[in-house]
Amino acid sequence: MTLSVPRLDQPLVVVAGGAAMAVTALQHRAAPALATALDLPWWEPLRPQSPQGALAALAGRGPGLVPLPIDPGLPLEGGAGHWAEALGAWRQPALLLLAGEQLNSGLPAAMTALLLQWRVPLLGLVQADGPWEARARRGDGLPWLGNLDGAEGLDLALALELRWRQIGAD
Repeated sequence: MTLSVPRLDQPLVVVAGGAAMAVTALQHRAAPALATALDLPWWEPLRPQSPQGALAALAGRGPGLVPLPIDPGLPLEGGAGHWAEALGAWRQPALLLLAGEQLNSGLPAAMTALLLQWRVPLLGLVQADGPWEARARRGDGLPWLGNLDGAEGLDLALALELRWRQIGAD
């Protein structure tokens, strides 16, 4: 029996937490493996200065991975909210990318809470590097999709599509 899952039909914003240089470096390092594992093209980063304009430009585009080069919780210039708020307002699906060294902190839970608070359709968390500790990831109760180091692309893609089915009706 073959499991039928819906394909993503829109872009997926790839977010990460931390300083802008660290976010960009992590996304750059993970881009080839993530794009290959999910069989999606990697697009140019969003313009961080203009969430409304950048997200409007994504509307109607097909599936792909679009990095946000800054932490989505950082305040926007002029006190106009932050990217997490804009992603939620646009109901823009997102994927949270984390470096292995970030797993020994509260960052995965804090970033997940931030995105969920603003009603961002969070498809899940992906560990970019380091050893995968399945028991620890199950224990933290977060919507992990898997890891990129040694991950089977089919497993990560299937986890993403199943999560899309789970939250796609929201």
